[in-house]
Amino acid sequence: MQKTIIILGATGNLGRKIAHELLTNKAKVKAVVRIGADKEKVEQLAQNGIEVIEVNFDDPVALQLAFAGADCLVIALAGLKDVINDLQIKIVEATLAANVPRFIPSDFCTDFTVLTPGTNRNLDTRRAFHDFINTKKIKTTSIFNGAFMELITGNMPLILYKLKRILCWGNPNIKMDFTHTQNVAAYTAKVALDDNSPRYLRIAGESISANETADLLTKISNNTFKLLKTGGIGLLNILIKITKIFAAQPNELYPPWQGMQYMRDMMEGKAALKMHDNNKYDLMKWISFEEYLLKEKFTS
Repeated sequence: MQKTIIILGATGNLGRKIAHELLTNKAKVKAVVRIGADKEKVEQLAQNGIEVIEVNFDDPVALQLAFAGADCLVIALAGLKDVINDLQIKIVEATLAANVPRFIPSDFCTDFTVLTPGTNRNLDTRRAFHDFINTKKIKTTSIFNGAFMELITGNMPLILYKLKRILCWGNPNIKMDFTHTQNVAAYTAKVALDDNSPRYLRIAGESISANETADLLTKISNNTFKLLKTGGIGLLNILIKITKIFAAQPNELYPPWQGMQYMRDMMEGKAALKMHDNNKYDLMKWISFEEYLLKEKFTS
């Protein structure tokens, strides 16, 4: 029987890819979007065979009606407390009222269950939402994917191309998990269609250390890359506190200090996993660090 999957956030990069993967897996896909969402993106979803439902997210009855009949609800929204905690709570309550049996929250990040509370604002927001959802009678699966692979040239500048350096805090041999958004989307689609998926799933397109990253860049480029050892994790924590004082930007999703918190969490080793759930589903082709860098031409 064809399953109906509802996705919130389908107009975004990850959400759009999840919706496409669900269609590829023969699911019936409904995208619930805010009233007034980007018309071009909404039209594109409709052209791809996705039913689009515009809803006032502050109307619990409207949300309940939009969710009715779904087999699973997937959230691919990004934001601060107003989205990750407050809005997701509203969504869960409407999901329960609509008798939707399964829920995949917007937990596409590093595994914060093994990290120290109070040290990463965005992860603490997700942790607070988990405290809520874990009290509800709905089957929930969180997918942890480390960092999105695309962030290495953006909010997490691990590779400093102009300097021919790999930024390193602490132990350069600590493995860091990176997963391409395309792999996250494909995996999420399979989870959404799997009635027996567990509470937590952990994936990584590649686990790689700062030392290994330097070796890889040296191999695939015409330059020699070396480590830029900036200090230990303790020094990074001090710099995070200073940056929060002089560049607070509390309403920004990724102010400088937030990116530093993510880098600290990955490089201190607590989130480094020896086992992943990559092999849970067949026919998954994982994009490697090298493949991504070569494709994006970030090697010269």
